[in-house]
Amino acid sequence: MITILFVVFVVCLLLRFPIAFSLGISCMVFLIFNGTDLIVMPMKMYSGIDVFVLLSIPGFIIAGNLMNQGGLTAKIIRFCNHLIGHVPGGLALANIGSSMLFAGISGTAISDTASIGSVMIPAMKKEGYDADFACAVTASSSTVGPIIPPSVPMIIAATLSGLSVGKLFLAGAIPGLLLGVAMLILTYYIAKKRNYPKHERSSLQEIFRGFIDTFWSLLMTFIILFGIIGGVFTPTEASIIAVLYAFVVGAFVYKKLNFKRTMAIIIDAMKTSASLMVLIGFANLFGYILVSEKVPHEISNMILGFSDNKYVVLLLINILLILVGTFMETIAALLILFPILLKIAISVDVDPIHFAIIALLNLIIGLTTPPLGVCLFVASGIGKVPLEKVSIANLPYLGISFLVLIVVTLFPEITLFLPELLMGD
Repeated sequence: MITILFVVFVVCLLLRFPIAFSLGISCMVFLIFNGTDLIVMPMKMYSGIDVFVLLSIPGFIIAGNLMNQGGLTAKIIRFCNHLIGHVPGGLALANIGSSMLFAGISGTAISDTASIGSVMIPAMKKEGYDADFACAVTASSSTVGPIIPPSVPMIIAATLSGLSVGKLFLAGAIPGLLLGVAMLILTYYIAKKRNYPKHERSSLQEIFRGFIDTFWSLLMTFIILFGIIGGVFTPTEASIIAVLYAFVVGAFVYKKLNFKRTMAIIIDAMKTSASLMVLIGFANLFGYILVSEKVPHEISNMILGFSDNKYVVLLLINILLILVGTFMETIAALLILFPILLKIAISVDVDPIHFAIIALLNLIIGLTTPPLGVCLFVASGIGKVPLEKVSIANLPYLGISFLVLIVVTLFPEITLFLPELLMGD
């Protein structure tokens, strides 16, 4: 019977149904064939979204959109350009630096690619950078977003596992910075080799002015992160504070927000949040069916039957998640696979916080993995470059991302140092 579930799900995906509808239709068909009362559908969907911490997702989405529409993206790019624009390939390095700073606001890779890419890709092409390179840099650097806190996928992972949101936020900080720095080094090497242009060195006054322009956005990340870690407020309360803060900064400091634009942002965030909640609800139903059919148990037996060595198990899980991440959106993949794989990881003595960061890294790298990496599609669309060319240009960045993933997998101290230092056991 379980074959029906997966066959219908795959067929729906091939027909280009949204992930949420693919999950819902496959679950409904399975329940009908299985003779189960369809009242199970709304019950399990509701239980999946009846989690207090999920209320933070609409808040963070609205806050990120308010800061972005409030003129933040352009200011971050300008500041990074002042800081490192004089280095060979300065605009490409500023692209990555902008993604690292913007990560704390958007929290999602696709929004990062779209927001920064719409500004940086045309600018890089105009200055003489190869178009495929500009697209590849933008797509790859956007994957830092879900790792550097705050992060929507981290909130989802915490909801699914009962892990501390604050600890997950802290655990992602060093791996996110490591990934960003590795991309900066690679970009500098490529830019030097290809003799890409550089700007004149900015004065200290220009750098300071750029810092002041971005200070308010950086302060929001600081308030959110340390407010949660310090126990001042919950993630849900932090999201509301972030909304109020972002509105005040966008309307009165940057003076880019008015009533009409703010309402459009809120409506757009409502649509995004609603689609996410439907996805979470259907994914919970999908997970219920998998558990009732003992699929997690079978997967666990299959992986552990191959080997019970911790590193071999993590290698197999890494490969699985990378493959899944190439064709499935990060949050959908988390909802379906994370609870199953977390139990397997814990059974071989992998720390759950460490594993959560490994899983997230895998899935976001999948967003830039050919042939179906979503961020590659977005970047190639903005740059008007064939996907094949962008995919080839992205290979060095894919390689460096895999290297960081291996380091993070083998050395749990990288993820666990800050949570243990600041929050204890």
